[in-house]
Amino acid sequence: MEKVNRTNVIVCVTSGTADLAKSFRTILQGAGEVALVHGKEGTDGVDQVFSDSILHIRSLFAEGKNVIAICASGIVIRAVAPLLDSKFDEPAVLSVSRDGASVVPLLGGHHGSNDLARLIAEGMKSHAAVTTAGDCKFSMAIDHPPKGWKLQNARAAGPLMARMVNGEAVSVAEGLDWVKKDKLTLADDAAIRLENSVEKASGADALVYSAQKLVLGVGCERGVAAEHLIDHITKVLDDNNLAVEALGLIASIDVKMDEAAIHAAAKHFGVPARFFPASELEAQKDRLANPSDVVYSEVGCHGVAEGAALAAVGACGSLLVEKVKSDKATCAVGMAVAPFVGDLPGKARGRLSVVGIGPGQSEWRTPEATNRIAEAEELVGYGFYIDLLGPLGEGKSRSDFPLGGEEDRCRYALEQAGKGKNVALICSGDAGIYAMGALVMELLDREADNGGVSDDAKRVELINVPGISALQAASVRFGAILGHDFCTVSLSDLLTPWETIEQRLEAVALGDFVVAFYNPVSMKRRTQLARAKEILLTKRPPETPVLLASSLGRPQENLRIRTLGELEVDEVDMMTVVLVGSSQSRILQNGDRSVGDNGWMAYTPRGYAKRIDADKE
Repeated sequence: MEKVNRTNVIVCVTSGTADLAKSFRTILQGAGEVALVHGKEGTDGVDQVFSDSILHIRSLFAEGKNVIAICASGIVIRAVAPLLDSKFDEPAVLSVSRDGASVVPLLGGHHGSNDLARLIAEGMKSHAAVTTAGDCKFSMAIDHPPKGWKLQNARAAGPLMARMVNGEAVSVAEGLDWVKKDKLTLADDAAIRLENSVEKASGADALVYSAQKLVLGVGCERGVAAEHLIDHITKVLDDNNLAVEALGLIASIDVKMDEAAIHAAAKHFGVPARFFPASELEAQKDRLANPSDVVYSEVGCHGVAEGAALAAVGACGSLLVEKVKSDKATCAVGMAVAPFVGDLPGKARGRLSVVGIGPGQSEWRTPEATNRIAEAEELVGYGFYIDLLGPLGEGKSRSDFPLGGEEDRCRYALEQAGKGKNVALICSGDAGIYAMGALVMELLDREADNGGVSDDAKRVELINVPGISALQAASVRFGAILGHDFCTVSLSDLLTPWETIEQRLEAVALGDFVVAFYNPVSMKRRTQLARAKEILLTKRPPETPVLLASSLGRPQENLRIRTLGELEVDEVDMMTVVLVGSSQSRILQNGDRSVGDNGWMAYTPRGYAKRIDADKE
């Protein structure tokens, strides 16, 4: 029953269609869809590049992403054909002509493809070439009802629709106002029936639609197993003959906003989860069937399950099923007067994605990072880092903070997420390495009256997304200087006393580690790198290779190899990462002078020489 919210990927097979793809992305994002643009190598301004069109489209389809390919339909068909299995589970696949005049849904017509085609065609003032029989005959998809409705028996739709297309009469139940009756052959005593029910129903000649107007009000012990809560909900629905398809919402008290089982249940049943403060649940006291003084003493309201269900359905709704207890959970069912669409009652749990974007270039950005940024409502971070996102950050709300405003940006991001928003905190490199990940955790670890954040901020969904760090990028650009044991040291004494840093440098020298220096210098700090050099020279030779890498992955990338003895502080700036080899590190010059520093590269042997030499004997 899990609801799938798929990412839409617009694929440019040729570079000349990039502007058209970006127009599609704007249209989709304007409709609240997540949309990315992927382009073949040589295409500028896209979120991701690829080399083989067939393999890339096939990979996207296998990952469950909706594919909108600007190319001939045959290319797309050949790409996905080996993977075709079930039309009930597969993502939407569309092809679009190079001029954007024709938008053709190829797969998933009644699972989003037709809607996507119409959305794009309307925005481009072009033509959606919808070919599914029901849409052509009845101007609607009988097996794909509008938002707020679900079809209980979708697998019965094909045979019944074929009979309807052939002119067989049908009866339409009250409440199905979205059904376009003018193109149907209607008869009250028709064998084919379109029914409307929140209860489970069946019949070989019936399509049963459920308005998603039921609310599950739930409460549970902290840390209850997701399986327990899901099983309890399922039993309550079964015992009352209620259709899962009629569920529109799961609701609870706000102190349960970070309860994993509730979110697992919402995901399982394919509905949103919403939360209410105790005061709003207590306002339902006179409507409760089973008020409890014990519950009031614990959480400040006389009922969580019934109270949440009633708060969600509003004053005109009703309590359909009173609270049912298990040993660890409670569940009640409310019924609203209309399906839940648009703005929902209560507050959603917010999400903060702390995203490492790598050094900057899109090719080095992980797919998860791209997806989290694409899904976010608001981007927060140092303005330069957000700028590095290029097209991926366009059209989104952004809150820029200056260099040095680390605490402010982390606190702001958490509090924005605490309001129910989906926020991405953008970090360069890896978010957990000398970036904002640790500061976010520190703010969550503190009490609100001791410099921490609000209770709402503490309950957000926190997702840490890894990225390629500067030391990784620098090492591979030069070869493999991190091929053996290594460590990192920040030379900034703004937060760490210099005495502590010196102790760590002594340990690095003694242990003969390859070391990466972060924050080696600033406009004011000019002595720390020189002192680090002095300490390392006490334990390793002056010929030890040193790698200087600036603006990695960006057009102004600068790679230089020096020795420890000749290293000069003035060669280094705030954008430089410094990697100092161990006593075992080596340099070599490659015949290809475009790599490393004019072909000069560096590596640290891991000890395979013994095996290699032994094989020669």
